[in-house]
Amino acid sequence: MPAGAAAVFGRPEGVSGSFAPGGVPTGTLSGARRPQPVVADPHPVLREAFGRPEGTSDPMPRDPDARFGDDDDAPASPPDPWRDPDSVASLDDPALAAPRAPEPTAAGPKVGVRSLLFDRAITWQALVVLGVGALLIGLVGGLIGRLTAEVSAPLFSDSVHLSGSGGDNSSPRGSVARVARAVEKSVVSVDVRSANAFGTGSGVVIDKNGYIVTNNHVVSMAANDRSAKLEVVFYDRTRVPARIVGRDIRTDLAVIKVDSVSNLTVASLGDSSALQIGEEVVAFGSPLGLDRTVTSGIVSAVNRPVPLRPDATSDTDAVIDAIQTDAAINPGNSGGPLVDDRAKVIGINTAGLVPGGGSIGLGFAIPINEAIPVVESLIRDGRAVHAQIGVNASSVRNDRVLGALVRNVVAGGPAAAAGLRENDVITQFGDRPIESADELTVAVQNSAIGKSVPVTYWRDGRTFTTSVRPAADS
Repeated sequence: MPAGAAAVFGRPEGVSGSFAPGGVPTGTLSGARRPQPVVADPHPVLREAFGRPEGTSDPMPRDPDARFGDDDDAPASPPDPWRDPDSVASLDDPALAAPRAPEPTAAGPKVGVRSLLFDRAITWQALVVLGVGALLIGLVGGLIGRLTAEVSAPLFSDSVHLSGSGGDNSSPRGSVARVARAVEKSVVSVDVRSANAFGTGSGVVIDKNGYIVTNNHVVSMAANDRSAKLEVVFYDRTRVPARIVGRDIRTDLAVIKVDSVSNLTVASLGDSSALQIGEEVVAFGSPLGLDRTVTSGIVSAVNRPVPLRPDATSDTDAVIDAIQTDAAINPGNSGGPLVDDRAKVIGINTAGLVPGGGSIGLGFAIPINEAIPVVESLIRDGRAVHAQIGVNASSVRNDRVLGALVRNVVAGGPAAAAGLRENDVITQFGDRPIESADELTVAVQNSAIGKSVPVTYWRDGRTFTTSVRPAADS
C-alpha cells in the first residue's frame, strides 16, 4: 500500500487486530505514532440538515416529522410523496382537466297562442312588429311571383301552325340543280348478282333502243359467270334485266342493252376535246350502292394516263387517257356520266383514288370523244379494234433521258419496219411528248390505224426521228 494511503487508512502502530487493545485509550498506544488525519468541521448546510437542534444534547437523531423553527400558524404544505419513503401510490388531479357535461335541465312549458295573447309572454309591440313583417314578406313574394309568371311564357300551345314559304319549287335553282334535272332520268344503276357475290355500278342511256354505256369492270363478273344476274335500275326504281352487247378490256368500256322499255331518256353527248381546266362538271352514279347520287367539281387536268389492272373481280387491262376531276367519284360511280354545265356528257366515270376508302378529290373519267368510236364498234361488231406498233415498253427516268424504254420489238411489226430497236427510248409520238410507258400506250391507242405518225427516240446518247404506221391489234 502506498505510504500516504497507509498513513490515512492503515492501523495505528502496535495494533494488529481490528480493535485497539483493551484499557489502552485511543491515541495513547505505546510508542511513537505517526501524525493522524484530522476530521474537519461539517459544512454549515450539512450541520443544519443533519445536526442536533440548537439547545439540545439529545444524542438521538431528529424526528423527520418534527418542524423545528416552523410557524405553527402557517398553512400546512401538501405532503410530498417523493420525500416520504413510506408513502403509498395515490392519484392526483390530471394535467389537463376534462370538461364536465352540464347537468341536464328539464324542458320548460310550451308557449301557446293563449300564453302569447293573455299571459303577456310577448309584448303587444312585438306582436305588431311581427305582423307587419309577415305582411311585407307576403307582398314582396307575391310581386316576385307575378313578375316571374309574366317573363316565363307557357311551354305548350295549341295555337302554333307551321307553313312553308309557298315559293315555286318546280324550277331548278343553281347550275348544278339545272344539270341534275336535265340528266337524272338518263342515268341508271347496274346490279350484278351471283350466288356468292354482288356488285353495283352505273351507266348512261345513249340510245332510245335501250343501249347503255358502262365500264367493263362493272359487268366483268356477269360476263365471266353465266349464272350471274344482270339488271338495270332506272331513276324511278324500275328493275329491268339487261344483256351484254360487247365489252373492251383495253379501254374499260362496255355496252349493255335493255328490251321492251319505252319512253327512255337519252343523254346528250358533248365534246371532250374542248374541255378547259377549271371548267365545272357534275358526276352522276351510285357510289357505294347509293343510287341517284350527284357530286360536283371542276376539271382539274386532262390527258392524264391512268393504268387499270386486272383484279379478282375484273379482267380489265387498260390505260385510259383520262379527264381528272375533283368531283367525288367513289366505288359504284363507275360507268356513270361526267357532265358539263350544259348538261352534255363529256366523260364516263371510271376510277377514283380512294386509299382511305373515300374520295380524296382525284377522280378519272374516259373522255367521251375516245369512248364514242369504241362504243360504236361494240354496238356494230360486239368488239373493238385498236392501233398498235408492235413494242413492249417500260418507263425510264434518269439524268440522260426521260421516256418509254423499248423492251422488245415484234418482228415484222410497225416499229420494226420503222427501224426501232430494243433499248431505244421513245420521247415523242406525233405531237405528244412521251414521259412514261403509259403515255406511249394512250398515244398509240388514240392514233389512226394505217396513218403514218412521226416518232422521236433516243439511242446511245443521240436523238433520232422516224415514222411509224400503226396497225390493228387483231
